[in-house]
Amino acid sequence: MPVRTLSLADQVCLAIVGERRTHGWAIVKLLAPEGDLGRIWSLNRALTYRAIDRLVDLGLVDRSEAGRRAELQITAAGRRQQGRWLTRPVEHLRDLRTEFLLKLALCERSSIDTAALIAAQRKQLLPAIDALTDRDPDDVVALWRHESAQTAARFLERLDPARSGQVRPSLA
Repeated sequence: MPVRTLSLADQVCLAIVGERRTHGWAIVKLLAPEGDLGRIWSLNRALTYRAIDRLVDLGLVDRSEAGRRAELQITAAGRRQQGRWLTRPVEHLRDLRTEFLLKLALCERSSIDTAALIAAQRKQLLPAIDALTDRDPDDVVALWRHESAQTAARFLERLDPARSGQVRPSLA
C-alpha cells in the first residue's frame, strides 16, 4: 500500500520505533523538551500518541499488548519508509534546524553512517545558498537570508570531515 505523505511527527516517531521495540511513553520522553530528541524538536504527548496511532493505522507500526503497556514494532513497510526518509535530504534551508538535525540524531542513535546524507544535503542546498550571495545591502530580509545561507553552508561543510579536515561533532 502506498503511504500518503507523513508529517514530521509521523516520520520521527516511525524512526524511533525503527530503532528497537518500544512503547509510546518512551517516545514521549525522547520528544519532551528535555529529552534527547526534544532538545532539537519537541512534540507533546497528545501529538506523539496521535502520530503513533496514524502509523499503526497505515500499517507501518504494529502494536501489541505487553503487560501494562502496548509494545510498538516497525513493520517491513515501515522499515522501507524509515530508510527513504532518513536518507533523503531536506528541501529548504529553513528545514536544516529541525528535520535535518533530527535525521542526523536519529541516524547517530542507530549507528547509521551519515556521510551520504550530508553529501546529498550539500548538493541539494548549495544552489540555493549560491543564489543568495547577491543581495541588496539595504534589504534587511535579503541580508538575513544571505547570512543564514552562509551559516548553513559552513555548518554542512563542518559536518563533512573529508571536506573540512576536522572531526565531525557529535549530537550527543
